[in-house]
Amino acid sequence: MGLLSATMLAGCTLATQAQAQDAATTDTEAQSLDGTIVVTGTRRSTTIQDTPINISAIGAEELASQRIEDVRDIADFTPGMTVLDTGPGSTGNIILRGLSASDTGDFGSNYNNSLGVYLGEVPLYYDFKLIDIDRVETLLGPQGTLYGLGTLAGAIRYIPNRPNTDTIEMAGHARGYAMSHSDDFGYQVDGMINLPIVRDHIAFRSATGYYSEAGFMDYPLLVQEPGISLTQPSGTETVTAEDYADNLTFAKDLNYEKTFTSRNQLLFQTTEDLQLILTYAYQRTKTGGAQSNSAGVLETGKYENASRFVEPATRQAHLASAEVNASVGGIFDIVATGAYTKVKTEAEGDVTDLLLDLDYGYELYPAFAAWNESETSRKQVNAEVRFVSTHGGPFSWVLGGFYNRNKYQSDYAEHTPNHPWVDTESNPEALEYVSFVTSKVIEKAVFGEATLQPVDFWQVTAGARYFDYTSEIAGAATLPLLGQPLSPYDRTASGGKGGQDGWVWKFNSSIDLTDDLMVYGTYSKGYRIGGPNRVAPCDADIPEDPTQYDGPQVICALPSEIQYGPDTTKNIEIGVRSQLFDRKLTLNFNVFKVDWKGLQVASATTYGVTGITVNAGAAESKGFEGSFQLRPVPQFSIQGTYSYTDAKLTEDVSGIIAVNDPAGSYPSSPIKLDALKGDRLPGSPKNSGTLGATYIYQLPDADITANWTAVYRGNVVTRLGYDRAYGDKLPSFVTHRASLSYDTDKFSVGLFADNIFDKYAVVSVANDRSRTGLNDGTLLRYYRQVVLTPRTVGIEARVKY
Repeated sequence: MGLLSATMLAGCTLATQAQAQDAATTDTEAQSLDGTIVVTGTRRSTTIQDTPINISAIGAEELASQRIEDVRDIADFTPGMTVLDTGPGSTGNIILRGLSASDTGDFGSNYNNSLGVYLGEVPLYYDFKLIDIDRVETLLGPQGTLYGLGTLAGAIRYIPNRPNTDTIEMAGHARGYAMSHSDDFGYQVDGMINLPIVRDHIAFRSATGYYSEAGFMDYPLLVQEPGISLTQPSGTETVTAEDYADNLTFAKDLNYEKTFTSRNQLLFQTTEDLQLILTYAYQRTKTGGAQSNSAGVLETGKYENASRFVEPATRQAHLASAEVNASVGGIFDIVATGAYTKVKTEAEGDVTDLLLDLDYGYELYPAFAAWNESETSRKQVNAEVRFVSTHGGPFSWVLGGFYNRNKYQSDYAEHTPNHPWVDTESNPEALEYVSFVTSKVIEKAVFGEATLQPVDFWQVTAGARYFDYTSEIAGAATLPLLGQPLSPYDRTASGGKGGQDGWVWKFNSSIDLTDDLMVYGTYSKGYRIGGPNRVAPCDADIPEDPTQYDGPQVICALPSEIQYGPDTTKNIEIGVRSQLFDRKLTLNFNVFKVDWKGLQVASATTYGVTGITVNAGAAESKGFEGSFQLRPVPQFSIQGTYSYTDAKLTEDVSGIIAVNDPAGSYPSSPIKLDALKGDRLPGSPKNSGTLGATYIYQLPDADITANWTAVYRGNVVTRLGYDRAYGDKLPSFVTHRASLSYDTDKFSVGLFADNIFDKYAVVSVANDRSRTGLNDGTLLRYYRQVVLTPRTVGIEARVKY
C-alpha cells in the first residue's frame, strides 16, 4: 500500500459522523479494514472518512517504510505540524498551526501543555519510540472538549497494538547505517512477542528495542582542568597547537543517542464486552552533548560545539496504567483509565557565559570556567472515565470526567571548580548557586458531546468542558560562595498558590454531498492551564523595585512572577474531502483561523534574568492545509501534502523581548523591547509540504517497493520581532529520502537513505545575536545553532511470525 494512508490522510479529514450504532469506544477495537485506517479521535471507532474533525493518521506500514521512530519524524508527514528537533537530550518543541510565541532554543522541551500527547489513553509529553504501534493520530486545532491537559493547539495520539488472545505473534526488526560527518555506525534492534495465556481470555504482549544512534557533533574546545586550563589560550581568534596541547582537549560525536525502550501489556477479558488492560512502559535515553554548533566561535565548524564542558543528558520515563472497557446492555460503553507516570531528566551544561554576565568579577581570572547540573522529575497521576452511547438512533452522546495531578521537582547547582574564591574545606564541590523548586498542579474536568443525525447525510455535534485547576509552588536558593548554606533545603522556602476555572466548547457539522464529496465545519475553543514558574521565589525582604536592592547576587521570582494564568484559543475551520475519477485521485483541503488570547510567553525574572512564563497580548493563526494522492494504476502512486500558516501578533505587547543594550558595553543590563502587532510568531514555517512517489513491482511471491519523498520546510523566525531584536530568519530547505525493499508475507529486506544530498541547514537557535562578541575580553559562546541530521545510508530487515 506504500504511502497511501500516510499521505492521503495527512491532510484534513472530513466526513459525516459515524452512525450511533457503529463501534463505539475503545482503541482496542480500532483496526485497519480493507486498507482503511480506523481512528478513535472522536472517542468512537470510525473510519477516517467518517470522522468529521480535522484528523490525520499514519498507519503501521507507513511508520515502518518511512522510518518514523518518534514524534520528531511525524511532522514531515503532517501538515500544520512543526517539530524543532534539538537532538536526543529532550523530547523537542512541537508546534501545531504556529501556536508558539517563545524563542527557539537548542535544548528543546520536556514538557508542553499547549497540546496533548497520548500513549493509548494516557497523556504524557514524551517521545516514546514507535515500536508495535498501530497508528499515530494527530488532531489539529483546539481539542479542549474531549481531551484534558489543555489541548490549546491539538493532540497527538500513539495507538499501540493490543494483546491478541487467539494467536502467538512474533516480529523482529534490525537496522544498521552510516552517517556523514560521523566516525560511528548506528544500529537499532527491536522485537515484539504476543502470547495467548488462556485462549479468548488472557494474553500478554511485549515490544522492546534498543537504539544506538550515531552522533555527529564534536566538542573540540573542552578545558582539560576547569579553573586552571585557559579557555581561550591564544586569544579570541584562534588556538595554536602548542596552547591547545597545554589547555584543551577534544571529544567526538557527542550528540549520540542510546535508548532502551519497552512496552508491556497484559489483557484480561471475560468477553470482548468486558476487558482489563494493564500496561507498563519504560524508556531511557542517554546522550553526551547538544546537537548545536557555536556559529564559528574560535574557528569551530558546522558540526562543532565550542562548549568548555561536555553536556550529557539522561532522560527516563515510567508509565503504569490500567484500562477497563465494558459494554452495558447495548446502551453505552464505559472506558475507565487510571495511570501513574514519572519522567526524570538529568543534564549538565556550560554556564560560564551566564556567570560572566553577572559582572561580579569572574572575568578577572582567564581560566574561569563553570558548569551546571540539573535534575528534574515530573510525577503525574491521572484518571478518566467516559460513557459512550451505543443505543442507536439519530442521537448519540459522550459524557466523562477527568482528573490529573502533576508534581514537579527541580534541583539545580552551579559549580566554579578551582576558582580562588572557593573555600574547598567548607565547599568541596565549588558550589556557586544552588536552588530547588517544587510545585503541584491539580486539574479536574467534566465534559460531554452530543450528536444529532436527523438524516443520513447530515450531522450536528455540540460539546462543552468545565475545568478547574489549582497550582502551588515553593522553593529556595542559596549562594555558598558568599557564605550561605550549601543546601537550599537549609533555608526557609517561599511560595505561592493560584488557580482558575472555566468553560470551553465545540460546535461541528458535516454534510455528505455525494458518496465522494464531503464538507465539514468546526467552531471550537481550546485552553491551556496556567501554573507555577520554575524559579525559586524571592525572600520576603527583597523589594519589587530592583533599584532599591543593594544586596548580593540573587536569582529569584517576585510574587508577581511566581504564577502565570491560562490562555485560550478559538478556532473556526471549513474543510472538503473528495475522491475523484473512480477514486484514482483523493484530494483533501481545509481553511482555518485561530484567535489566541492571553498568550503564555517566555520572559525573564527581574532578579537574575532567569526564564519564566508570563501572559501577554493576543495573536492569530490562519491558513490552509491540504493533501492529495494520485493512483493512475494500482502499482504506482504520487502523493503530497502542503500547508500555509500565517501566525502573528494582533496587538502590541510592551517590554516582552529581552536583549542586551547595544548602546552599552558588554555585559550590560538587559533591556526589554516591545513586541508589535504584526510580528510573526517564532518556531514554525509559513510554508511546508511533502511530495513523494511509490512504485510496487509485483513478483509471484513478493513485492519490490521503491519510494522517493522530498520534504520542504519554509523559513522560520527565531523570536518575536526578530529583525529588530537580534533574532534570525532561518532559511528554507528541502531534504530527500528514498528506500528500496524486497517484501514477502514473512520478511522484508531493504536499503534506505535519508537527507540524500547531505543538506546542511539550521533548524533552531539558542539565545540571540545581542549575546555575541566579547565580554571583558572573553569570547561569548551563548549563541548556538541547531543543525539538521546529515546524510544517513543503511540497510534494514524485518521478520514476522
